[in-house]
Amino acid sequence: MIDPVILFFVLGAVAGLLRSELRLPAAIYEFVTIVLLLAIGLKGGVELARQPFGALAPQLLAVVAMGLLLPLIAFPVLRYLGRLPRADAASIAAHYGSVSVGTFAVAVAYLGSRQIDFEEYMPVLLVALEVPAILVGIVLARGLSRQTQWKSVGHEVFLGKGIVLLLGGLLIGWIAGPDGLASIEPLFVDLFKGFLALFLLEMGLITAAQVGGLRRHGPFLVIFGIAMPLFSALVGTGLGLSLGLSVGGITILATLAASASYIAVPAAMRISVPEANPTLSLAAALGITFPFNVLLGIPIYHALAVWADAFLKG
Repeated sequence: MIDPVILFFVLGAVAGLLRSELRLPAAIYEFVTIVLLLAIGLKGGVELARQPFGALAPQLLAVVAMGLLLPLIAFPVLRYLGRLPRADAASIAAHYGSVSVGTFAVAVAYLGSRQIDFEEYMPVLLVALEVPAILVGIVLARGLSRQTQWKSVGHEVFLGKGIVLLLGGLLIGWIAGPDGLASIEPLFVDLFKGFLALFLLEMGLITAAQVGGLRRHGPFLVIFGIAMPLFSALVGTGLGLSLGLSVGGITILATLAASASYIAVPAAMRISVPEANPTLSLAAALGITFPFNVLLGIPIYHALAVWADAFLKG
């Protein structure tokens, strides 16, 4: 049975492809995004309050290392197999080394609908994965140049809406704890899937708008947009096993590895690598990888996690 939130994405994509007049008002989309980011942060913050931060240090270091590795793998594929200009290859590699909060939210809903538990500190790992790939992408495009506007990049990365809301939610959840957040649970917990459904409706419309870019730039990005997430999910699965995560936790980590950013990285690349074509990155990340992950990828990553866990134990 297909989760209803996925059907909202399908509705948006079909409506967009048919050039329907359906649009989610900008203010509503902004509000929904804010609620989702805060809800994810709050949940991670509550779990962070239950265990010492030092216990998470190995996981954080390992995840940051993965965030540095994935764009380094993607770059030569894009540069030499895809024959993309250096700036475009570096920009797309950064997108695929970072993460998609929307994909993470769908994975959480997927596991929740199946009563599959996972480590509640996963939002902390989500935040940790936002930044490393951006730094790698800039270095791949520019080298270690004095001309790089590191101050502007740092402001965009660390004070961008996504990071501020996620970190803010983490801090509030950590300080308040589960009892302190009880009064706001109806908005941030009970209505989470409803807000996610509206978010995915708009994402479906945005995805449909990126299809034209894929038609113009050939089949390579289509292949890359599916093959790279599958490879990254294998890396995430292996890392999850080595960290001793549960099946749900491995699924989430594989999904994070397989996702591609469409918020933080585009903003940072716009400042640091303005000659890169944003249409290429967004067409691949939103036109191919996001719908693939939402419709097919997450169930595949879960099945992979189940198999890997059983193989390790058996």
